[in-house]
Amino acid sequence: MPPSNGTKLHPSSFLLLGVPGLEEMHVWIRFPFCSMYLIALLGNITILFVIKNEHSLHQSMFYFLAMLTSIDLGLSTSTVPKMLGIFWFNLKEISFGGYVTQMFFIHIFTATETVVLVAMVFDCYVAICNPLWYSLILNNRTIGLNFVLVFGVNFILVIPLVFLILRLPFCRHHIIPHTYCEHMGIARLACANIKVNMIFGLILISMVFIDVVLIVISYVRILQAVFRLPSRDARLKALNTCGSHICVILAFFISAVFSFMTHRFGRNVPVYIHILLANLYVVVPPALNPVIYGVRTKQIRVWVSSTFLKKR
Repeated sequence: MPPSNGTKLHPSSFLLLGVPGLEEMHVWIRFPFCSMYLIALLGNITILFVIKNEHSLHQSMFYFLAMLTSIDLGLSTSTVPKMLGIFWFNLKEISFGGYVTQMFFIHIFTATETVVLVAMVFDCYVAICNPLWYSLILNNRTIGLNFVLVFGVNFILVIPLVFLILRLPFCRHHIIPHTYCEHMGIARLACANIKVNMIFGLILISMVFIDVVLIVISYVRILQAVFRLPSRDARLKALNTCGSHICVILAFFISAVFSFMTHRFGRNVPVYIHILLANLYVVVPPALNPVIYGVRTKQIRVWVSSTFLKKR
């Protein structure tokens, strides 16, 4: 039942409980979360610095990598500090405006990351299947337009979530069993029909599945092209070109799929498992991606090692 005219439509704040059922473990959970955040910060900033300063890396593959690392920095910085505030200092309260703001940034960063991963697959596909067209198709102008288009489309898709939340009245409790702010987490607290919110959320999720299908189709075509190459060395070199990207895709989508499946179908799964899995795809990929690319990409590995050796 909607609130009366004299009732405040939105509460001043909400309480994020962290990981319900594991409150006594918060003191220990904070250490791996803090470690992964520091790795994400240091690793992604290092990769951005290397790409900016190493002219041999000024090519499409590394421009897409720069986009990915920027998104990872934004995603981890918009979520982990609040988590650490909950785990370390018991700072569970968040204002209504703060909740909606964090929700917007989490959704736009995750949506943009999936599209950038698709663009990186396309880059790999063109490099292996149509190498003669590579510099023509993936030039600086195309990549710049790509970035503007990707961010613009995702902004248009995600911004309705904000207005879908702002239209809802909240007259129930203001306690959310989570470590960060998500769309359905707050929508379920509303004392109004949230069918539109649910449908729009499913539309966004279906678009992520479209991205997954495009990635799978692209890699099927890539593997077909790779195994048609005449020499073993050429096949290994081609597979190595996409190896880092495959690892990054697995790190992001496996954690996201596990979180989605337990959230939608795991009715008998404990709440703390839901929350921990939901944290995986906002905490783990930003920390793993720079490690994967730092280890597997020769140019980045050589630049970093030579820089540290010079300092010594």
